Amino acid sequence: MCVCSRFAKTTASIALAGCLLSWHTASHALDLLDGDFQLHGFASLTLVSTTDNNLFGQSDNQISKDFSEVGVNASWRLTPALQLSGGLLSRRAGGTDDGGVRLDYGLLDWAPMSSEGGRAGIRMGRIKTAYGLYNTTRDVPFTRPSIILPQSIYFERTRNLTVSADGAEVYVERFGEGGTLSASFAYGQPQTDTEAAKVPLVGLDRPGKLDSKLAPDLQILYEGAGNSYRLAFTALRLDLKYQPGYRDILQAGRFRLTPLIFSAQYNAENWSLTSEYALRRTSISDFGPYFYNGTFNGQSYYVQGTYRLTPQWEALLRYDAFYADQNDRDGKDFAAATRLPGFTRFAKDWTVGLRFDVTPQFMLRAEAHFVDGTGFLAAQDNPNPQALRRYWDNFMLQASFRF
Repeated sequence: MCVCSRFAKTTASIALAGCLLSWHTASHALDLLDGDFQLHGFASLTLVSTTDNNLFGQSDNQISKDFSEVGVNASWRLTPALQLSGGLLSRRAGGTDDGGVRLDYGLLDWAPMSSEGGRAGIRMGRIKTAYGLYNTTRDVPFTRPSIILPQSIYFERTRNLTVSADGAEVYVERFGEGGTLSASFAYGQPQTDTEAAKVPLVGLDRPGKLDSKLAPDLQILYEGAGNSYRLAFTALRLDLKYQPGYRDILQAGRFRLTPLIFSAQYNAENWSLTSEYALRRTSISDFGPYFYNGTFNGQSYYVQGTYRLTPQWEALLRYDAFYADQNDRDGKDFAAATRLPGFTRFAKDWTVGLRFDVTPQFMLRAEAHFVDGTGFLAAQDNPNPQALRRYWDNFMLQASFRF
């Protein structure tokens, strides 16, 4: 990226961060003037260091400051049944996100049926995709269990395809003494018009473009009384087509991705146990002889425990595993067909972390990852697969503020 472009992106992020401070005061005034309008925001900066490979723009044995998030979101309840909501986000994450300010979500929520026993309605606009337990709130550091989410389920390198979609979502919620049962079905256009969406699928320096059919998304979620446990099932289908560009070595190919996610969480007074398991059927076809075509079933899961040591301190331990093809878990068949390292097809990550809530508005985090495999690394940060190392560690420190 040229110096002028990077300066412009950085300036935009700084400007948005500055607005947080002024809007912090303004939000109190707005709440006083009209209790139906709410304005909130957050900002975070993360330092990243790795022993090998590149993560969020970090090079070996260096410390990167290229992982930051700044966001502002607002909601306005026009009537008891009608609400407008929206959020702006500036995110820098190495080569996968450049810090430009964009619309994270913006929607109209109409709930014509509402009572003490439940409600039903429809959301229209740019809608956060219901995907596992954390996707709808993944951009806010305070709502994540760790600095980065489990990469076996919530890939950073393909986040643009699943973070939100332009369309509509119908939902129904039923409240009872035993808990809350909710279901939602969305139908929308994924965000495929960026390099960040295209590169993870077809690689770097491809002149073509990626298009998508409307994508269906179904989620069923049950939350026990007092949020003591949560059980969820998510099904998503992506049907993507690649249109070759000028002098492209790839042909007009097609990706079909169908992840099924099973989620469970138990919350006690001082500790929490969470696990999610995903099956991903992937079909890649018609790209020609210079691409890896085939159909395979991916598998991924994590088991995560958190323990609140004191009201301000929380510890985390997690094991996270991803296999692009459950019938080729070590990647040997892939390596034989492509001459690329087999360990790019899997990743197994032990994570330990610590969270310190300095105040309700200010949080510090430290995190260490001990990784076998490179299956979740972004090509933008690692353009030469042959230079990757199978075993590597990374360490992160994060400071976050919210209002």
